[in-house]
Amino acid sequence: MELRLLATFEKVAEVLSFTRAAADLGYAQSSVTAQIRTLETSLGTELFDRLGGRIRLTEAGERLLPYARRMAELAEEARAAVAAGEPAGTITIGTMESLTTYRLPPLLEYVHHRHPAVRLALRPTLGDATRQALRQGTYDLGFLMEAETTHEGLDSEVLAPEPLALIASPDHPLAARTQLTTADLTEAALVGTEPGCAYRDLFEAELAAGASSGPEFLEFGTIEASKRAVAAGLGIALLPRITVQEELASGALVALDWEPPFTLFTQLAWRRGKRLPAHVRLFVEQARRLARESP
Repeated sequence: MELRLLATFEKVAEVLSFTRAAADLGYAQSSVTAQIRTLETSLGTELFDRLGGRIRLTEAGERLLPYARRMAELAEEARAAVAAGEPAGTITIGTMESLTTYRLPPLLEYVHHRHPAVRLALRPTLGDATRQALRQGTYDLGFLMEAETTHEGLDSEVLAPEPLALIASPDHPLAARTQLTTADLTEAALVGTEPGCAYRDLFEAELAAGASSGPEFLEFGTIEASKRAVAAGLGIALLPRITVQEELASGALVALDWEPPFTLFTQLAWRRGKRLPAHVRLFVEQARRLARESP
């Protein structure tokens, strides 16, 4: 089996579209169709069911897919093993706004300046979408901020616990209160990022426990917009402490005296059993090193 055919098969299996696979690979659609037909002929079985305008993997295709991925990874590992000079290649990374903006810049700057042949492609996604993309092989690595530290089908490494802060404007009625309980927060207006963000979802579940109805959030999408809404007195918000350090130091925002009953961990994950090429291993090692050195 030719690696080129297996790479085309893997891409079609990933996107479940000959047209999109052709665009991603830079081929004509007819070339992709011909390559899949050639592979099917060599294996003596169909790999895709054609259902009108849609396709899906057959049982044989499902069985072939992990082997195709492993062979592609081995080929990349072989190239890296015999290549001279600096590590090189593209790393597609799933991450989230709070990490991209506030945690990752030192790591991204280090790799960019020290290893210019390594290209980083960041994809903004939340936890579930990141995990799915890692399992499918769409992403090489993914940064997660979750309470759980084990994930089905993935290997993951905890880099650091991620402290949270419940923030409010300085003149908010709760700002002068001490030893707040969850019950004290149930009547407060709430500001939040989009659902699917771990700290937003856990906070919402905590407020909903024992209540007759779930809490309602003013959703502002991004952390920066959420901070501005809180500073304007529109409500309180739970955010990673690193994202609000400057505002807390300047007094533009205050941290309320409430301790979240859950802990989040910043983690780096990849598909279980995946052999990481040299340039990806380099990135992982630098992420570990910077996590150890962070205060």
